[in-house]
Amino acid sequence: MSVARAEGAPAPRARRRRLQPRDGASPRQRLADAVFRESGRLGPAARRRAFRAGLTATPAAAILLASAQVVAGAFSRPSLRPLAWGALALLAGAGAWTGWRRTRRTVLGQAASTWEQLELGGLLVASASAVAQISGGGSGETPLFPVVYLAAAVSVAFLSRAAGLASVGLAAILQLGAWWARGAPPDELPGVAARVGFIVLFGLLYHAVLWARLAAARQAERSAVEARLREIDERARELRLFSRGAGDAGDEEQQARLRTRAAVVEIEAAMRGALEVAEVALRSHTCAVYLLSPDDRELKLRECRSRSDRVARGPIPAREGVLGGVMARGAKVRLHGDIRSATYYEDGTRPRALVAAPLVDRRGGHVRGVLVADRLDDQPFGDADEELLERVAGELIRAVSSERLLTDLTAARDEKERFYGAIERLNRTSKPQEVFDAVLEVAGDFAPLDFGAVTLLLDEDGPRRHHIARATPLGGEGGGERRRSEFEGRVFVDNSGIVSSAVRLGSSLPGTEIRVAETAVFDEATRLKGIASLKVLPLKTGEKVLGTLVLGSRRERAFGPDAVRQLEVMAMQAADALLRARLFEQTERLATSDGLTGLMNHRTFQARLDEHLAAARRYGKRLALVLCDVDHFKAVNDTYGHPVGDQVLQGVARVLAREARGTDLVARYGGEEFALIMPETEGAGALVIAERIRTRLSETAFPSELGPLRVTLSLGIAVFPDDGRGKARLVEVADACLYHAKRHGRNRSAVASALGAARPAAS
Repeated sequence: MSVARAEGAPAPRARRRRLQPRDGASPRQRLADAVFRESGRLGPAARRRAFRAGLTATPAAAILLASAQVVAGAFSRPSLRPLAWGALALLAGAGAWTGWRRTRRTVLGQAASTWEQLELGGLLVASASAVAQISGGGSGETPLFPVVYLAAAVSVAFLSRAAGLASVGLAAILQLGAWWARGAPPDELPGVAARVGFIVLFGLLYHAVLWARLAAARQAERSAVEARLREIDERARELRLFSRGAGDAGDEEQQARLRTRAAVVEIEAAMRGALEVAEVALRSHTCAVYLLSPDDRELKLRECRSRSDRVARGPIPAREGVLGGVMARGAKVRLHGDIRSATYYEDGTRPRALVAAPLVDRRGGHVRGVLVADRLDDQPFGDADEELLERVAGELIRAVSSERLLTDLTAARDEKERFYGAIERLNRTSKPQEVFDAVLEVAGDFAPLDFGAVTLLLDEDGPRRHHIARATPLGGEGGGERRRSEFEGRVFVDNSGIVSSAVRLGSSLPGTEIRVAETAVFDEATRLKGIASLKVLPLKTGEKVLGTLVLGSRRERAFGPDAVRQLEVMAMQAADALLRARLFEQTERLATSDGLTGLMNHRTFQARLDEHLAAARRYGKRLALVLCDVDHFKAVNDTYGHPVGDQVLQGVARVLAREARGTDLVARYGGEEFALIMPETEGAGALVIAERIRTRLSETAFPSELGPLRVTLSLGIAVFPDDGRGKARLVEVADACLYHAKRHGRNRSAVASALGAARPAAS
């Protein structure tokens, strides 16, 4: 019966001593409690951690101590010193501990870490070196020295590559270290070198043999796979399974080939199943399928169920014997007796009964092979047997036709997806350059291309001219950033070349294969060398031809009828996309440009000024704004008329656009006023450009009925942020400078900083 402790009673004395310092204890007792208590520096927890750390470090310590003793030659002395005995004992203990730990983790399914494998290899090599040195009594080559070779080989074979090589290196270092510790006698060097060489050889021999076996296995596997693929392709040709897409390039060709190979595998499985049924039902000695070779000259055995191993595997003539008769007549045959025409046994075996049926292709009615069954006993085939064989032959043809249809449907589906993807890609374009890139890219999905170009018919008065707007280098793009072809950008007049002829006729050229290198494609000055096949397709929308799509390939007959048909439809889509891009570009230009001068209009100018001011404010850059006004322009209109005034405005716009820098933006501000935005420009730089514009305009003469006309320009310049931080203030300062130039004589430039304009507050 337990007795409850009274409230306020002191705790038991023993428990109080262990868990907390005793009240009234001396400093010595308090120090002992702090050191040896549960959480003290030398308490039970600390001792357990130290014990585990000691066990963990034991293998490494054993390896280091034993290696040092091997190098010092301590194990070769007749009477081992205490340190050598200690090293051996430590090696034994570390080996036992490491082996037990590894066994336990292996049972738990835990893989050895790299550090554990290094410990295992080091212990194995150090132990082997110590044993070898003990057996030698001081000599280099000892009776048990091959144990070191074995340790190196085992380490490389069963440990990871890094741990195995480290073990080999340790064994070599121990031998060299022991030789060096003996004073490095020159006469021992050859022996030491030989031992080190054998250690490395034993260590690497495993990897060399394994690598050779793996390489041989990989080569045999590749050879077997290639042989099987060649066999499948041969059977596909015999079964006429290659789809229309099989002649295309790149991924499409690979996909078509994979589909065809899959169909061959399915047909082979169907043949094997049909022959098994026929063999059992007909009780035949041999039941075989012979298919006609692609050149229609030979019959080759493709599937066979026979009790004999002498059925001819090699080709037999397609017009000889009973099989040749079935092929020639296209009708089934049933024979009985001494059948000498059965020539499909290598040893001359003559069956006593035979029935054969042709394999007639449903597409075209061509005979593609023969299904034959025979018996060696004198038991003829009956009408039911003949009908059964004919039905099996029909099932075989149906399997071939089904796979061919499935292959064609899959190819057609992929072709449609590719075609619709090309149209979608073209419909997403909004600029002519995007159309050029897209049409050349999608054309490569329909045919193997090594050259592509887009030519445009220039809308100009006079002789018809063609412009090569885009062209890929001969040999293809090559990936990465688009490379410019030597033909790109050229302009040539209408001639008798293929491009000009395709535009005039509005149809694809050439109709037959030609010698491309000897033919004028663009004009007489250009030749497409190295191109074996060429096709030029007109970019035609309605009755209007916009240009051509020029495609070339190094392959002969690269553009089959199906590919040409698809490319022609795609070219029409490209023409529509190009027309839409031109209209979009024209609409965009009308929305952002001034109709008379072609410069930016006022609305676009305001938006671009906001953008550049925001960028200048964000990056701490300057920006110059120049406002210009044609001097006495009202007098020009009153004296010469508005048509001449329009010509003057157009001429001023041309001078502004020509003399401004490439980074400057020129706009018509309104009426006879113009504006320039100059990013990252100070007042002095803007003044230089303004003066250049003013000078060039003053030197320009405009023709009129009253004689040459010259006009001048006044310009006002303001700079952000010196003259204004907001757009409204900057325009106000520039306009004030323009007014100053007008008021002080016109035909001059005024910059705010030179006029001493007051710096406005930020706005």
